[in-house]
Amino acid sequence: MEYDLDDRTFQFAKRCRDFVKKLPRTISNIEYGKQLIRSSGSIAANYIEANEAISKKDFSHRIKICRKEAKESHLWLRLCTVGDSKSLEKEQQKLIQEAMELTKIFGAICNKSK
Repeated sequence: MEYDLDDRTFQFAKRCRDFVKKLPRTISNIEYGKQLIRSSGSIAANYIEANEAISKKDFSHRIKICRKEAKESHLWLRLCTVGDSKSLEKEQQKLIQEAMELTKIFGAICNKSK
């Protein structure tokens, strides 16, 4: 199955945004949610920039940022509390899985671009 990473990173950012909107409004969730929205959006933005890179070094640098932001998104997702909502817990697990997959994908791209 072929994935378009442009779309995949965009969809991940969108799903994270929608997830944050549904979280219980606690002080920690508000702060973690802001960080999650920033880091997930940064993955998509840096992937676009990597594809427009002016050099191999620039491409590699942007992909490394994508990997770093995917790891960060994974952290923020784990720190968010979903309360008693089973559907929100299920979405959190799917997003955590996607963050881990994106981390591995960008890690593989980094290794291949050396």
